[in-house]
Amino acid sequence: MTKKESFQQEFEQHVKIGLSKFPKFLSSKYIYDDRGDKLFQQIMDLPEYYLTTAEFNIIEQNKSDLRMLFEQDKGFDLIELGAGDGKKTKVLLEELDRHDSNFTYIPIDISQHAIDELTVSIKKVWPEMEVQGAQGTYFKILKNLVNYNQRPKVILVLGSNIGNLSHVEAIGFLKNIQEIMASEDTLLMGFDQKKDPLTIQTAYADSSGVTQEFNRNLLHRINREMDADFKVNNFEHWEAYDPETGTAKSYLIATEKCEVHIKKLHLRICFNKWETIHTEISQKYDDLIVEWLAKEAGLEIYQVFEDEKKLFKDYLFKKKK
Repeated sequence: MTKKESFQQEFEQHVKIGLSKFPKFLSSKYIYDDRGDKLFQQIMDLPEYYLTTAEFNIIEQNKSDLRMLFEQDKGFDLIELGAGDGKKTKVLLEELDRHDSNFTYIPIDISQHAIDELTVSIKKVWPEMEVQGAQGTYFKILKNLVNYNQRPKVILVLGSNIGNLSHVEAIGFLKNIQEIMASEDTLLMGFDQKKDPLTIQTAYADSSGVTQEFNRNLLHRINREMDADFKVNNFEHWEAYDPETGTAKSYLIATEKCEVHIKKLHLRICFNKWETIHTEISQKYDDLIVEWLAKEAGLEIYQVFEDEKKLFKDYLFKKKK
């Protein structure tokens, strides 16, 4: 079975389980096909979506310090989980290239389309740069990263991707990273910070409706790949942020009672009016939560970088001694 076939089988199994449960759920990771990638790039350019600009500014303002923290005598492997279009990482790549740093860039993403596009764009600017892209989910790829042990690793997880996990899942994810880290390795990870609830609510419920179309892409994909008959426009996107827990949740809500036939799965799903499909969480943090997560995972915070508006932080971790 090819990697593509295995991923498709996993997607189909997830749909069968998630839409048969009550309440219903689907993972946001399956939004990311070619169309989903483009929609997310549009989201990142929205004025309401502060996360990308805030973290871009952190990288831009601290690129020299980060380079000096990353560089090692024998070189290093720069491994990025959830690379996407690499907009922020390219700031680092330019800095590393300008100083003739000895490194290999290894971007990893669930979307093969994203990896291909990123690799091509990097090679156009830096044709000599060594790039080894890989497609896969975080948890599968992490098993293979233990093989990168010939020289130090710098692991990047930007964009607050960890926010898509519950705290229990996040600790498990951080533990998986910690277990493949050597003492000289570092982890740079973005954490969106708790802030004015309205700022967060607006970031995930933009007035132009791009985020709605992004979430609806799950249904478009099921229609296309599993021969289903979702009337996609009858499902509205809804965002709810709880400032007490720091959890933003995304839903698709059926605005009409309906029955959906997913022919490839031999499955009929009934929706009541206003019934939900939970699609995503986006967790927000403060220093105490991040310190707790790190401690539980066997990591310690080495340095913290913050944007001027205090919206976002990148934490540099090392393996706890």
